[in-house]
Amino acid sequence: MALASTMSATVEGVAARLVTVEANVGAGLPGMHMVGLGDAAVKESRERIRTAVANSALPWPRTKIMVSLSPAHLPKAGSHFDLPIALAVLGSLDPRVEPTLQTTMFCGELALDGTLRRAEGVLPMLLAALHNGEGGIGTIVVPRANAAEAALLGRRNIVVADSLLQVWKWAAGEAQLEHATAPAAVTAPPAAPDFRDLAGMSEEREALQVAAAGGHHVMMIGPPGSGKSMLAERIPSILPAMDVAEMVEVTAIHSAAGVSGGGVVASRPFIAPHPSLTRAALIGGGSGIPTPGAVSQAHRGVLFLDEASEIAAPVLDALRIPLEKREVRLARARREVVYPADFQLVLAANPCACQRIKGQCVCKSTQLARHLSNLSGPLKDRLDVFITTSGETKVLSPDGVEPSSVIAQRVAVARERAAARWAQAGLEESVNARVPATVIRRHFPARESAMALLQSHLVDGVITQRGVDKCLKLAWTLADLEQEDQPDIDHAYRAVQMRAAQLQQEVA
Repeated sequence: MALASTMSATVEGVAARLVTVEANVGAGLPGMHMVGLGDAAVKESRERIRTAVANSALPWPRTKIMVSLSPAHLPKAGSHFDLPIALAVLGSLDPRVEPTLQTTMFCGELALDGTLRRAEGVLPMLLAALHNGEGGIGTIVVPRANAAEAALLGRRNIVVADSLLQVWKWAAGEAQLEHATAPAAVTAPPAAPDFRDLAGMSEEREALQVAAAGGHHVMMIGPPGSGKSMLAERIPSILPAMDVAEMVEVTAIHSAAGVSGGGVVASRPFIAPHPSLTRAALIGGGSGIPTPGAVSQAHRGVLFLDEASEIAAPVLDALRIPLEKREVRLARARREVVYPADFQLVLAANPCACQRIKGQCVCKSTQLARHLSNLSGPLKDRLDVFITTSGETKVLSPDGVEPSSVIAQRVAVARERAAARWAQAGLEESVNARVPATVIRRHFPARESAMALLQSHLVDGVITQRGVDKCLKLAWTLADLEQEDQPDIDHAYRAVQMRAAQLQQEVA
């Protein structure tokens, strides 16, 4: 009888739990038996592992093999268990590698020829192993296809391998493995659409600049062809670049969702799902371990919902809690999976459902009443900036238009001013839109003339109490962009105007 063990991990959401992989070879009929709540990918690994070992010219026991994945009560998922299971079985035949296997975490799918394929969700596994460094894990081995993600953590104890045979020789002390490094081409973010390509639209540009500087959610209403989609897809180009911690967060989410493509997400995400998306596609779900939805995939970036009038009302209402809590909690049997969802929401819709013959609306009054009725009042209350796009411009060429890089500099300066102000107030928020309304009203009001203007609009019913809070936050963002120490009446007036489109839409 021989026993060997090593370490791996299983992913739940964007977190991972360490898993001990044990293999026992003893008397009994030849065969491989697995216990420990493995999913279909784990159970189907038997023949894949055996064929990979044979094609790597390594010995395979011709007796009973028992593999245990513990903790036994924890469901395990993923083909990345191939490598640790194969090494645990091989280690039971060679006592020399036992000390190395016990202090190393492995992950990687095996091809039939013994080469290592990319493992999904590797970043959460690496973070779990690094946080448990005191627990005995000294080295982490990942496939070379995961090198870019692993290199993001900048740790010298993460190494990459190409094949099972290479890993086995390393464990036996006969070979060396390379440290994880990222190719230069992977770390360079792709070029984003630039505002310099858009002609005219000066008011829309200014509104989106304010939204980017303050982290405000946006609603754009305009006829087809008025540039709503073009404006939305250029918002990431004026947002500040992500730091390493944010890259790790976003890449981990995209890896868990299976949409990372094997590389590091180095630029802010822009997620634009089809209007026919379901509630599960929006906030996450699925059988077994739920996968991240669009709100989580847009974490630290922009979620653009075009044709908002075509999205089912229950689906849109599912946005309310993620917008408020900046996270999604998905309950499953005896456990809860939490996905971060700190995103900037941009909605776009047509002003009516007709084709606007000769530019004029021909909808009936009942059709106009039903249009955008799927957008509930509580969801509208969570939006800050309302933009009306007309598509009518007298500018034919975009020559001389400000590029995104110039706008991004102003946005970055405004965000730095806001972050410094809220840090002095003991808050960890970096943008004005996230600051609690009570804090702004009590401790950071605008100038007396600006507050008097907001008070008069409140008394006249032009804005609601929540609207006052939204206007105050917008006024602070406008002041930050102009590097003013406190919002004045002009900032307050412009903030009210940025919400005027909502009132016009409700009156219409």
